[in-house]
This record gives sequence, C-alpha cells and structure tokens, in this order.
Amino acid sequence: MNAPAQAAAVADAAQIVLNTIRRPVIMVGPDGHVSFANADAEDFFRSSAPILARNTLGQLIPFGSPLLALVEQVRERRAPVNEYRVDVSSPRLGIEKVVDLYVAPVPEFPGSVVVMFQERSVADKIDRQMTHRGAARSVTGLASMLAHEIKNPLSGIRGAAQLLELSASDEDRALTRLITEETDRIVALVDRMEVFSDERPIDRYPVNIHVVLDHVKAITKNGFGKKIRLLEDYDPSLPPVYANRDQLIQVFLNLVKNAAEAIGGDPLGEITLSTAFRPGIRMSVPGTQDRVSLPLEFCVHDNGPGVSEDILPILFDPFITTKQNGSGLGLALVAKIVGEHGGIVECDSTPRGTTFRVLLPAWKETGPGPDTEDRR
Repeated sequence: MNAPAQAAAVADAAQIVLNTIRRPVIMVGPDGHVSFANADAEDFFRSSAPILARNTLGQLIPFGSPLLALVEQVRERRAPVNEYRVDVSSPRLGIEKVVDLYVAPVPEFPGSVVVMFQERSVADKIDRQMTHRGAARSVTGLASMLAHEIKNPLSGIRGAAQLLELSASDEDRALTRLITEETDRIVALVDRMEVFSDERPIDRYPVNIHVVLDHVKAITKNGFGKKIRLLEDYDPSLPPVYANRDQLIQVFLNLVKNAAEAIGGDPLGEITLSTAFRPGIRMSVPGTQDRVSLPLEFCVHDNGPGVSEDILPILFDPFITTKQNGSGLGLALVAKIVGEHGGIVECDSTPRGTTFRVLLPAWKETGPGPDTEDRR
C-alpha cells in the first residue's frame, strides 16, 4: 500500500473510531472553524459536519460561553483542561443544555483543539443513582438498630398497658388503649423498615416484564385504583429482564400506588404503563466487578399535579413524603431494590404529570439463571 492510500486508510479508521464514541467530539482549527465533527456532534449541534465546517465555534455556541475561553487557554498552555457543568443553552442547542467539557490540544495539528462534550443528563443520572444507593444503605443501618433497640421495649410497654387496662376506670381505659394502639403503630413501622436490613443475594432469573405489569394492573384494578383509568404502551418485542419477579412486582406496585395517590379523586385521572428498548448507560452491579448495559426502560406515568421542585431531588431518600400519614419508605425501598438489580430509577415531573422511569439490564442466554422466562 502506497503512502497516500495508507494515510487515507488511517483517516477512515479514525473516523470510524470517533463515530463509535457516544459523546459529541469536535476539532477546532487555528482559525476557530470546526474542522472535524463526529456523528454525535452532528446530533448535538443539529447540523451536518460540512455545515459545521463553515462556522466558527463562536457562531455555534452562546456568546460569552466559557468554552471559548477554555479553547484559548488550551491553545496557550498546550495542556488539556476539564470543566464541569458548563451552560451552553441556546435556541440552537436547546434549553437547559448543561455539559461537562474535556478540551485538549492536538500536537499533530498546531493550534487545533479537540473538544468532547458530556451532557449532564447522563452524568446526573449516575450521581442520583449513587445518592439513592447511599440513602438505602443509611436506612439499612437504621432498620437494624430499630429492630433490636426499639421493638423489645415496645413489647414491655404494650404488656404493661394491657395489665393496667384490667384495673383501670372507663376513662383511664381509653388511655391504655391509646398506648396499645400507638405501640402497635410503631412496631408496624419498624417491621416495614426491617426489609431494608435484608442483605441476602437476590435470586434473579429471566422475567417477562409484561406479565409483571399485568399482575400489578390486576391488583390495582381490584384495590386502590378501581376508579382510575390504566393505559398500556408496551413494546412486545422486549427481551426478558434479568431480575427477581416478586421484587419487581413490589417496585411497580409502589410506583403505581404513588401515582394513584397523586391523582386522588380526579375523574379524569389516568396512569400509563410503558415499556421500551433504549440505549442504556453502563452501571456496576453491586457485589460483582461486572458492568452491564441498561437497555430496558419501564415507565409509570400519571397526569396528576406533579411533584414540587424542592422535594424532587430528595424524593428517593428515606422519610421524605408529602402524604399526611405517609412514612416516606415506599420510594426508598424502590431505590434499594432497583439499585440491587444494578439498575436506575429516576423521576421527571411537571405540573401536568409525573413519570417514574426504571432502567434495568436485559437477560442474556450466556448469563446465570434457570432457562425460564417467568416464575409465577
């Protein structure tokens, strides 16, 4: 192969590699024009590479953006720079466009700089998931402590109240019954929390998610959601999810119940259950060194009034609730179960409705587990 042909082959290989990277990557020449853009950069800037090449970086991003100063800084220092949470929002790129930046010089092309963008939506998703797992670990320790340090004294208090009731007057008997009822209520709360201290390995196997959601629908229609319209938006071609069926039922039952309570008595209230195949991000599975893709997306959407902005960032923390008599443990348990499956749960909310989104790994035939699609 002659030198020009070899150079062309190397250039083609570089183009293929850069298009494979699922991050927008551009190269800015000495004159400020975009001399290269990979496929994701074309999507990010909403323009093809030839059109981008006709523009300088300053014409593509908002006036006064820190990115322009970063490019100049890298050119002068000839050293790479990372910058986090840079706002590049504009009518061209979209509102609320916040990115992390990696800017580096290209020694082979003096004066040229490579810029790689990472949208914060992906990075924040990872951050939120780590926060949810940390919150679940915190309540795990609290649950273990409560089970040992509170339930035993409560048994003594309840027994003493029952003995007092035998010789108490009618007026005092009402107080002893109040003591008994309140101790029973606290014990029930502690029992609910004890599930967080269960650290046994999860028995996972291939599960048909649509069978799980149909089961959740049946419980809903025959219980708390009798008057609520339930809709489906399923992708029937989805592969099985690698999970525990009973725990998935618990997750989606909690999410549907939350949605039903958000709707309240609205006669137009409806809940939509949807499944889809999405390009997932890679996450580590607790207890292993494996990293798995999360291509399966399951959503529970309601048309209720939405979640207030001040609660949304801490919604999955223990004891966070907007219900008058709520314990704030339902969504914390959802975060714990999904996290133990190596998945992600997140919430998007507007005044027109709320969507809880669960991303989980698909089952692979080479993976462990019995060769069955569902356990009933």
